[in-house]
Order: sequence, then structure tokens, then C-alpha cells
Amino acid sequence: MGSTWGKNIKLSLFGESHGVGIGITIDGLPAGIELDLDFIKSELQRRATGKNELTTARKEADTFEILSGYFNGYTTGAPLSILIRNRDQQSRDYSKIKDIARPAHADYTGYKRYNGYNDYRGGGHFSGRLTAPIVFAGAVAKQILMGKGIYIGTHIKSIKGLQDRDFCESDLNVESFKKLAEKQLPFLDETLEELSREKILHAKSQCDSLGGIIECSIIGMSPGVGNPFFNSIESQLAGLMYSIPAVKGVEFGAGFGITNLFGSEANDNIYIDGSKVKTKTNNNGGVLGGITNGMPINFKVAIKPTPSISKDQETINMKTNEETKFKIIGRHDPCIVPRALVVVEAMAAIGILDFLVVS
Repeated sequence: MGSTWGKNIKLSLFGESHGVGIGITIDGLPAGIELDLDFIKSELQRRATGKNELTTARKEADTFEILSGYFNGYTTGAPLSILIRNRDQQSRDYSKIKDIARPAHADYTGYKRYNGYNDYRGGGHFSGRLTAPIVFAGAVAKQILMGKGIYIGTHIKSIKGLQDRDFCESDLNVESFKKLAEKQLPFLDETLEELSREKILHAKSQCDSLGGIIECSIIGMSPGVGNPFFNSIESQLAGLMYSIPAVKGVEFGAGFGITNLFGSEANDNIYIDGSKVKTKTNNNGGVLGGITNGMPINFKVAIKPTPSISKDQETINMKTNEETKFKIIGRHDPCIVPRALVVVEAMAAIGILDFLVVS
């Protein structure tokens, strides 16, 4: 399975949802980087399960074991490798449906791609469980980026039609990002928090699920980072976002909305603010020609509704090639958007670091 990525920073992701454990190896990190392990733990807790009624009841502490590449508080230059052991699997939930293709899951595609030999329990290597080690890698990348004055923040832009406002200039600072990261449901408009909670719990009570949109902004980027065409800032970040399970759309700046503007409205007029060159608007999301222009990199990510729902659905038995109906059992999130925020940040950090660090 293709689970390696990177040019300067190389990642290798391993494990399955119900296997012994999951983990990641990060190659290309310079020696001598001091790691704040408490910060990494706090990032993993933002993604963790079983904390409240809005998440799956599966309880995983997501404590990590560093296997190599770290000594006396610093990276050694060797590949940094970690293991997160799985503790709360209930594999019996999947034994009865091992031949059933769950709608909107990778069961059928995985079965065809790997001839039925892939681990089907909990989605195996396709599972969102694999985002835990990605968050670890992202937390390491964030620490390096923070040392360069680069910070990443996210908020919930929407959940099932409940719309928050976009990031504005006053939101784009370290303190604002920190406050958002501490929230269970980080909306800029705080009045939406309880409304979204009610929406999610209502869907849960109906054995259904919800999706939504996450907005991400990267501040502190210098102009001139990236490349045109095949290795652009946009293509790298978009590729990483689509590597997150459940992501079905990515747009930068004004995104598809820019098509409704005249050129005179869409163009970001340029001006000088002290010693910096800035634009009066940011419809292009801080990227032109695949290269940063010094404005915040801004993009939105669409997250589909959690496909695991306890309703009768129509599908097929992959072994007998017959149509059938079934109902998913097990423990699942009614909405994964709140837990996906830190994963989006992690992928963004990894993508930006790969442009900035040469091993």
C-alpha cells in the first residue's frame, strides 16, 4: 500500500485500525531539534476519541513510544519513528460483515485492489485511526515552523449548513489560533457552538451522521516559497488534504466563489505596508503561480458525513456477488469534523515544512 510521502521530509505510515498498533517514521529531520513532548501529547488529545458524546465511544489514549531518532530531548538526525498501540479494539463487530461492502467505505475498492487480503477490521489501513501518527508528525513539524515564526490555525466553517464566517485579519494571530485549538467546537461565531452540538446529537439519535467544512490559515510565510506547476504550494497541500480519509474537496482563497467575480473584483491589489508588500484582499489564498506571496495561505477542506451509520443500507456481498441489505454496528463518530481540525493542521504543517527543510 502506498503509504510513503515527501521529498525533503519523508514519511512512512504503518499499521491498521485493529492491529497491534499504528505509527510513522519521519526521515529527513535535522539533528538538534528540541521536541516539546507535552505539546505533541496535547495535539494528539485534540484528535482523541471517547472524550464526550460527540465522538466514537472507542477509547484510545494514543500514547506514543519513540523508537528511534530522539535522545536527551533532541532529534538525533536518524529517522524519528514512533508507535501508538491499539488498546480498545472490538474486532468481533466486523467478523460478521467481512464480505459486505459498506457504502462510502473503502471495503469494495480495497477488496479489488488487494484481492481480499487487506485487513478489513475497522477499515484496516484505510481507517481514520491512521491519522493519529500523522498528528504526531504534524506536531513535530509545527514546532519547527513555530521557530521560524509560522503558525497554523483552523476553525469549523460549517456543519450541515450551519455557516460560520470566514477568517478575517483580526483572527489571524497566534493567540486567536490557540483559543480555537482549545475549544471542543471551534467556531469564530461562538453562538454556533451549542447549535452545532444539537445538530450533531440529533443526527446521532437518528442513527445518522453529518459532514462539514474546515477553514485553515497559515500565517508568517515569507514570499517566494514554492514552485510552479507540479510542485506548487497548492498542489502539495491539496494532495496532503486528500490523503485524509473523508476529505472530498479543497479550495484556496475565494475558491469556486472566485468564478462569480469580475477580474477587477477577483484581483488582489498590491500595496506597501512599511517594509512588507501586501495585498488588499486575499482572493488567491496567499499563493500565485504556485508560490507564496507573503499573505496568509488560506484554504477550505470539505469533510463528508461519517459513512458508518446504523441505518439499513443497500450494498453487495463481495464473496457471493449478490445484493443485500445490512446495518453497521460498532462505535462511530456522528460527525468527524471537530476531530479532523488538528489533522488538517498537521498535514498543512508537514507540507510547508517539506518546502523549508533540506536534510
